[in-house]
Amino acid sequence: MPKKVMVSGCFDLLHSGHVAFFKEAAAYGDLYVALGSDKTVFDLKGRLPVNSEQERLFMVKAVGYVKDAFISRGSGLMDFVDEFKALQPDVFIVNEDGHLPDKQKLCEDHGVEYVVLNRKPAEGLAPRSTTALRTVNRIPFRIDLAGGWLDQPFVSKHYPGPVITISIEPTIDFNERSGMASSTRNAAIDLWGTRLPPGDPEKIAKILFCYDNPPGTTEISGSQDAIGIVFPGLAIATYEGEYWPTRIERYHDEATLHFVESALYLVALGPRHDDFDVLSDLRIDRDKARALAEATDACWDAILAHDIRGFGEAVRRSYDAQIAMFPKMVTEQVSRLIDQYRDQAIGWKLSGAGGGGYLVLVADRPIPNAVRVVARRPSD
Repeated sequence: MPKKVMVSGCFDLLHSGHVAFFKEAAAYGDLYVALGSDKTVFDLKGRLPVNSEQERLFMVKAVGYVKDAFISRGSGLMDFVDEFKALQPDVFIVNEDGHLPDKQKLCEDHGVEYVVLNRKPAEGLAPRSTTALRTVNRIPFRIDLAGGWLDQPFVSKHYPGPVITISIEPTIDFNERSGMASSTRNAAIDLWGTRLPPGDPEKIAKILFCYDNPPGTTEISGSQDAIGIVFPGLAIATYEGEYWPTRIERYHDEATLHFVESALYLVALGPRHDDFDVLSDLRIDRDKARALAEATDACWDAILAHDIRGFGEAVRRSYDAQIAMFPKMVTEQVSRLIDQYRDQAIGWKLSGAGGGGYLVLVADRPIPNAVRVVARRPSD
């Protein structure tokens, strides 16, 4: 009797990459596909899918490798749990950018084999992704590597310091609450469409920052978001108690960008609770702000020296300084995930406080099933 195999996902704009995934998964047994509802896609991505859930269900069921498909009744990244328990699959399969520790634990708790596949196109075909097919949006994301929160005056007024960002190509559909400046990126898309405009990056970043924070905004998005999106490669911006930095340095030589790319690994966090408020318990003072600034300076020195151990240790120091001021950044789930990777990584930080984003790891050896990033290079 064939094994029951289960996969989950949105599967919007069905393409050859999806079919190749179904084919590889079906090699393990009879394939059942759990589709995210329109509401789940909207909550995770900030937009509705191009094709409705019923259209997606019809198309996926028509694929010969699929035994059956259904719409998941739950929500969030784990929307398929009820269907998983009802189906009782023998194998649960994900792609590497769909790997989530909560998925792995669910399988372990129910005695289900958990398989992570590498994305690969069908033989003779070019790679395909929904992100690439969706108007080829090239507006980047950003990761703050160290110093995050110093771009807020209520932190840097205690002690000045820098924030280090890296501009990231949109190689996958990062979640709306990824902690990678997705809301500011949406503002950039509203302004300019699918490409950043040419010109002086500081002027463009200022335009984006102002557009993202119109008069009357009560919680100002830090300017590191706009800077990290607009400035290619690495940027270090120094803050001295104001919303805009007193200076910005950029760095994008190929060897340094490759060094940072090769050291970074992203592991998806579980969903953030709707009532989450990172600002509900603040413990900011001069000593804590200074610790964050000094850790960020050490991080920048390590990056320029291509010192992987110094890089990881400084990222970890920056994270420790952040959570000393913002303890609500860390949940029990985040702490458990850090413990899981503590022996594999040199340093770690959060992209997305409280969940919804990624645990960013700095490591000197590959971390299985983690998402890799591609730094944005300057245009020719």
